[in-house]
Amino acid sequence: MAITNNVTRLLESKKINFESFELTAKKLSALETAQLLGISPAIVFKTIVVTREKKKPLLCVIPGTAEVDLKAVAAVCSEKKVHLPTQKEAEELTGLLAGGISPLALLNKGFSFLLDESARQLEAIHISGGQRGLNIKLSVAAFITLTNARVVKISTTASADQD
Repeated sequence: MAITNNVTRLLESKKINFESFELTAKKLSALETAQLLGISPAIVFKTIVVTREKKKPLLCVIPGTAEVDLKAVAAVCSEKKVHLPTQKEAEELTGLLAGGISPLALLNKGFSFLLDESARQLEAIHISGGQRGLNIKLSVAAFITLTNARVVKISTTASADQD
């Protein structure tokens, strides 16, 4: 039986085509997710929480093969500096467990969304479905429409030991 949660109900209610994939309920990196699904890690996007001074945190959605570029994020948001919170802080800020932080689960919660421009080269991306063990594939166009994400360059190539 497929997992149903607020994210899948939202997508169904808006009649957005998507595929859901049930994985192990432990925290997986984007690279581990890609390996389990037998797909390129370049299409598995991860959500990185980025904090800024006196404003709601940002959700940066970047390829699993990349790292968030904090200087680029700061420039895009006209901030002097932005920061990566600890995993615990990210979970507190979003109310979701790391490995299950999904932009689609955080719509209408006051977050701004930034999608790495590399997504423009893809038809669809895989993202977390709002809980550990649920992966969602949807079109890039649908993701941008749902989140009202700004599509900007916010990532750099990850080092080999990064997930």
